[in-house]
Amino acid sequence: MTPTQTLFEQVKRAKKSVNTADTAAKNRALAAMADALLAATDDILTANRADMEAAAAHLSPAMLDRLRLDEARIAAMAEGIRALVPLPDPVGATLDTRTLENGLAIRKIRVPLGVVGIIYESRPNVTSDAAALALKSGNAVVLRSGKEAYHSSAAIVAALKSALAGSDGISPECIQLVEDTSRDSAHAMMKAVGYLDLLIPRGGAGLIRAVVENAHVPVIETGTGICHVYIDRDADLDMALNIIDNAKTSRPSVCNSAEVCLVHRDTAAVLLPRLQQRLVAERQAQGLTPVALRLDDAARQWISGQAATDADFDTEFSDYILAVKIVDSVEAAVAHIDAHSTRHSDAIVTANADTARYFAAQVDSAAVYINASTRFTDGGEFGLGCEMGISTQKLHARGPMGLEEMTTYKYIVEGSGQIR
Repeated sequence: MTPTQTLFEQVKRAKKSVNTADTAAKNRALAAMADALLAATDDILTANRADMEAAAAHLSPAMLDRLRLDEARIAAMAEGIRALVPLPDPVGATLDTRTLENGLAIRKIRVPLGVVGIIYESRPNVTSDAAALALKSGNAVVLRSGKEAYHSSAAIVAALKSALAGSDGISPECIQLVEDTSRDSAHAMMKAVGYLDLLIPRGGAGLIRAVVENAHVPVIETGTGICHVYIDRDADLDMALNIIDNAKTSRPSVCNSAEVCLVHRDTAAVLLPRLQQRLVAERQAQGLTPVALRLDDAARQWISGQAATDADFDTEFSDYILAVKIVDSVEAAVAHIDAHSTRHSDAIVTANADTARYFAAQVDSAAVYINASTRFTDGGEFGLGCEMGISTQKLHARGPMGLEEMTTYKYIVEGSGQIR
């Protein structure tokens, strides 16, 4: 039996302790986990420095930023755990009741999924978010970090498990971190029928595609974000510039950052020079990384920049790169999004209510924004606490996966001797 298979056996034995825990016990455990995370700050930062040093030679600055931890980020991780405590516990909630003519009383109630596996890349904060969200929703969790974040993730898990060691009945073994960061362990999770009730990949398109194509266990696709911001002919241009700047530059390595800016032809002459000034010249003057603009032929009539290829409109750059395309109408913008979006988050900037309604109705993405940045697609920002990921599919969850999305349901049927 491999170490990964042994881990599966351990989490299977431990899952009942969290699947059946009451709300008070789970909340006490979460509070202790948050405290333990803060207490282990020095150990976590030491581990993170080792990860950063090992990854410095082959990760881009934007991806290194995803990997980097500091005291403020660890404090935010602890706060994300605490934010789950006051939220309603979905487990046991009654979704529907009915009494049949034969007297059978049927209740439909929320229950945990069981054991959730998550494969993720260089984001150590996912470790604490996933563990905490799983626990509050009554699930055990198997975490498989990318090799770049392994030491950081191991230090985080050690802190969280130390908190559970003192809990009243929830086994520390309900949180497991896979030590093997090779493809073998990823494939073992994909084939873990009877152990994992759900597998969630969080990372780039290649990881997600590999999991979807090879998994034997149920999968929810998350993360890949080719997010668009469409600037309409009726847009407030100051608002538009603020939104695209935030959507692109506030944290370009995350899945809700904008990768494509669509601009209505009627506003291009005024907007594009200001866009270039804001994202390139002003950032350079401030000592910040400028945004590399990839421009279609029409956009290059107004500003200078690298010519965009077809591939640029199908790429999640996760970097300071923005593809720009001129469109003739909101209908053309929607058609482009339909052809190139990953159904994550797409936005329109417009003062025209009819245009906004059309865009919101026609764009088939998990989150559609009107006059706001795509960067809000996040469990914490949506008031869900931390999140397990952003689902870009339609079954059984869509958008930020909070507590309710980490449950399923069952029917409790109560009778008095009825037979069929």
